[in-house]
Amino acid sequence: MSQEKLGEAVGLTFQQIQKYERGANRIGSSRLYQFCQVLDVPVSFFFDDMPSEVSGAVPGLSESPQEKYETDQLSRRESLELVRAYYRIADPAVRKRIYSLIKAVANSPQGEAESSND
Repeated sequence: MSQEKLGEAVGLTFQQIQKYERGANRIGSSRLYQFCQVLDVPVSFFFDDMPSEVSGAVPGLSESPQEKYETDQLSRRESLELVRAYYRIADPAVRKRIYSLIKAVANSPQGEAESSND
């Protein structure tokens, strides 16, 4: 989606969207929520790649060990991108083979060991 289309969807100019993207202006929580609605992603989508040293430096973003929780894997950016890429495969037979391959790798001893290290 272009900056112009995103701006139109939330009632802003593309210049304001550019300022948000460059970090020149801060984004309020309500505006971030609007972006999530337009882009059809969870709020966590924008924080998946945040370095741990940044999240630890911002009050409220760091968690003590007893407060850690397992995040919903389906709301992670990687999962969303994978699902979107999967459905862009036009040939249903190829899609089915990719699906079978992923299931086989995930069920293999190596796949299970690697997923538990995530």
